Amino acid sequence: MKRIRSMVQLVFTIFTNGYMYGFLNGKIYQGSLKYVCVPGLNCYSCPGALASCPIGALQALLTQRGYQVPFGVLGFLFVFGSLLGRFVCGWLCPFGLVQDLLHKIPVFKKRKRLPFHRALGYGRYVALIGLVCIGSMFLFGGFAKVPAFCKYLCPSGTLLGALPLLSTNELLRSQAGGLFLWKAGILAVILLLAVNVYRPFCQYLCPLGAIYGWFNRFSFVQIWREEGACSHCLSCERACPVALSIEEISRSPACIRCGECVAACPQKCLHFMRKESRSEGESRALKNG
Repeated sequence: MKRIRSMVQLVFTIFTNGYMYGFLNGKIYQGSLKYVCVPGLNCYSCPGALASCPIGALQALLTQRGYQVPFGVLGFLFVFGSLLGRFVCGWLCPFGLVQDLLHKIPVFKKRKRLPFHRALGYGRYVALIGLVCIGSMFLFGGFAKVPAFCKYLCPSGTLLGALPLLSTNELLRSQAGGLFLWKAGILAVILLLAVNVYRPFCQYLCPLGAIYGWFNRFSFVQIWREEGACSHCLSCERACPVALSIEEISRSPACIRCGECVAACPQKCLHFMRKESRSEGESRALKNG
């Protein structure tokens, strides 16, 4: 399961950030594909990005003059949330892949959560409501509104957008100031934490994860448990990288559908596709004679 997920993450990252000319020349792709969003974080300013980030697109609409409801982006998030939930985070997000790779580095004692995990978990909603929504609508830089999350926080944009551009553009390097140092500091803290703690940005700060998490209870992609076959050995709980209980798996807003619980279950009673339980099969057989 780990190898399959890593391969899907890598292929999707290359597919959505495969504009090599941009990386080599420090140029941002601005073709027609940039009007299309991909489900995960995908910085518009990344030289290799062929499509846009839904959070960036949402802010771009909220920073326009006047106050318009961004129906298009909201509809996009509703569709992918209803279909996949936080499966997007676990399998399709490039910055999620970066954190996964860092967590594999064999240093430090690995931790699933930070202290005060429950309180820190609200940081995703603070970023979504405070920066993405309120900040983008009401925060001004000069005469223009500011996409606050992208400008002041997003570590994915710093890693995949700002750093590659600065490395190839001397003029941009000469103009980098305090704001870049602030964002570089945030990125450094998150990357260092990711070596020790599983996906700290996803667990505590990602506004896109907050949105998709709302859909986890009823999204099409779920992890189903055959309760009749479950021996309650708790292997799934021990395998869960974000320390969810057996009742929280798949339903919790924190579940990224990574599949670690499915692979760890000795009874094979956890599945990405719902299977008929033994009791249901017997009842159907009796009903059909």
